[in-house]
Amino acid sequence: MAMNLRKLTAGVALGAALIVGAGAVTHAQDAKHSIVTVVKLSGIAWFNRMEEGVNEYAAETGHDATQVGPASADAALQVQMIEDLIAKKVDAITVVPNSPEALEPVLGKALDAGIKVIGHEASSLQNITYDVEAFDNAAYGRHLMEALAQAMGGEGEYAVFVGHLTAKTHNEWVDAAIEYQKEKYPNMTLVTDKLESNEQQQTAYQKTKELLRTYPNLKGIQGSAGEDVVGAALAVEEAGLDGKVKIVGTSLVSVAGPYLETGAIEMISFWDPAKAGIAMNKVASMAIAGEEVTDGMDLGVEGYNAIKLDGKVLYGQAWVDVTTDNMSEYDF
Repeated sequence: MAMNLRKLTAGVALGAALIVGAGAVTHAQDAKHSIVTVVKLSGIAWFNRMEEGVNEYAAETGHDATQVGPASADAALQVQMIEDLIAKKVDAITVVPNSPEALEPVLGKALDAGIKVIGHEASSLQNITYDVEAFDNAAYGRHLMEALAQAMGGEGEYAVFVGHLTAKTHNEWVDAAIEYQKEKYPNMTLVTDKLESNEQQQTAYQKTKELLRTYPNLKGIQGSAGEDVVGAALAVEEAGLDGKVKIVGTSLVSVAGPYLETGAIEMISFWDPAKAGIAMNKVASMAIAGEEVTDGMDLGVEGYNAIKLDGKVLYGQAWVDVTTDNMSEYDF
């Protein structure tokens, strides 16, 4: 030791103190956090995949990381769940809001209780510690519109879906897509306001049937929620219009695969919800430990290897495009 100990008894006492101190440090490092991810809706493929990531993170770290979500995509139900988590005094809440605005008060309450709050698909949230986004939302929206425009030959009528009219991320994609269309493809026409699917395939199906009746010259549909393109594709196939109405949007191969194979869906894009789940939980653990998130940081999660930090919002580079040519590379 660097210290010169003059008496054996002092050395013994110091040694005992060091042993106790070392134990305390080890305990702090090994302390297990309780982190709960609150998703928009339970029981659909997108959030089932996210739960795989949450469970993987829990298994790898030993933290008590779990996922919950309402049976219907209802912000009020999410508020109730978060109130319950505040009462349980969890260490962190990660959340994918149905309506960021509706959750602001209860998330503020969580922060006041000392709970770290990590958002996802909600870059506008104020009552957060951090928000984790897979990519820049406007760039993604423009990317989807470019794919739709190419499929439509740069002209014709189209419509857009969002999961909810209050879903911040979906609206950012669609708003950027529409703006891009007006600038780059003036011969394309948006036939109606944004259509709301409520994150449900059946709703997207019914509304697409109505679209096809009302706008018989419709040539394209862009979806936002994971079930949108599938509901739309089913309606288009039933109408005998597959190949004539081009469909692109966000989904997973496990959901949209059959319609990619038939050509009813032109292309899907997505980020891996499992990776997003891991990234959110990792950032939550860092926040609990008082570790700073910095611009350019590598979170050690694919797609989040050089994050862009803008205020409290972290942006990755995590989107992928899937067509019939490469769908076999994805098993989720």
